[in-house]
Amino acid sequence: MHIEFHGAARTVTGSRHLLFANGHKILLDCGLFQGKRQESERKNSKFDFDPHEIDAVVMSHAHIDHSGALPALVKRGFPGRVHGTLATADLLSVMLRDSAHIQEKDVEYVNKRRKKKGEPPKEPLYTMEDTEIALEHLDGHRYHSPIPVVPGVTATFYDAGHILGSAVVQLQITEGNEERTLVFTGDLGRNGLAIIRDPETPPEADALIIESTYGNREHKPVEQVDDKLAELINRVCAEKSKLIIPAFAVGRTQELVFAVSRLLRAGRIPGCSVYVDSPLAVNVTDIFGRHPETYDAEIQKVLKETGDPFGFDLLEYVRSVEESKELNTKPGPFIVISASGMMEGGRVVHHLANAIGDPKNVILVVGYQAAHTLGRRLVDGAEEVKMFGDTYKRRAEVVVMNEFSAHADKNGLMAWVEGFKRKPSRVFVVHGEDTQSGPFAARLRKDAGIPSVVIPEQGDREEA
Repeated sequence: MHIEFHGAARTVTGSRHLLFANGHKILLDCGLFQGKRQESERKNSKFDFDPHEIDAVVMSHAHIDHSGALPALVKRGFPGRVHGTLATADLLSVMLRDSAHIQEKDVEYVNKRRKKKGEPPKEPLYTMEDTEIALEHLDGHRYHSPIPVVPGVTATFYDAGHILGSAVVQLQITEGNEERTLVFTGDLGRNGLAIIRDPETPPEADALIIESTYGNREHKPVEQVDDKLAELINRVCAEKSKLIIPAFAVGRTQELVFAVSRLLRAGRIPGCSVYVDSPLAVNVTDIFGRHPETYDAEIQKVLKETGDPFGFDLLEYVRSVEESKELNTKPGPFIVISASGMMEGGRVVHHLANAIGDPKNVILVVGYQAAHTLGRRLVDGAEEVKMFGDTYKRRAEVVVMNEFSAHADKNGLMAWVEGFKRKPSRVFVVHGEDTQSGPFAARLRKDAGIPSVVIPEQGDREEA
């Protein structure tokens, strides 16, 4: 058994790990690389393996940096089945269609500019038609139910506590007379987050592939969320300004809506209009409603009391482009929650361009911002940023709240590893920048007593 690392190796995006087991090839995740446009186009335009030779794909969850290349994989010849949890399958049905729409629209815009320059047109990475074909390969499964993936390999999904449907994948592998267990975390969540359950640790592993997004960082207590968010919303309402919150359509948007609803019910904030301006987030929130079996005790209680944990009188889900544009001329105070979370595309960029020049407005960052993204530049204090080819002076206040992070921090990761009844003897640390994965790997060796810890490079092939 060995593994090739074709994405999320010494970086946090583009998750793709190729497992060779019992004469078969199984791809763990099939994500898009997200970052600088030219680098993203180069890395996403090809696979470093032959899609025809992949026997199966096993998905950890539906975030695009873990799933977004699936239509391209099928388009280029992948013949097998794609396995995920039931909720992941539902999310992919809307998220991959949304991704295809973005691919097509982005190329349409680029080709208009290329035509003016006399340059040949580009093709989208994949189309809506490609995506519809890819979705026919998708199978949804329940947690804790063993799934035969290929001969000699069985997968079981455990709750990763990261987003709706996210899974830690346990693979039981039989090769000849030898049986081994490989565990793949995908992205691990935090204990105590609203809506979904806490992450589970499978009972045992011989080898482990683990994320390290915050492998050297400690989050502030999640209990501080309500205090900080209430203070910020009260200030925005008093100043009659705008609060722009770039948020991932899956998970973060629903957490924010639930948090605002919670503050309103407690009388801690005044009545303030809240707009969720992301067609994808609207569809995703509908899917959340179909999977109450994934909810934790807190939201189950609210569900019984109110009937709808993601709805309140002052909340409006914006669907049309015209409604979205109207927000740009609407006077404050109000809150806009809009995708994309790293501010690299989507409707939120229009809201940022409209609001960023006013010092009364606030941009609230509630998620991880990868290197070279607009979100990272704002977090790093850039006084000028480019959007739509134009330069904007940043006068709006930028506030960062890592309390919303859906990733385990360094202590959460270690606690999760300590939860194994039989710890792995070999660990591969992925999905982290060097400043995070290096210290985490050292801690696994020293504190967890794991003898072999590897931080693979892109393209590395390692025995497991």
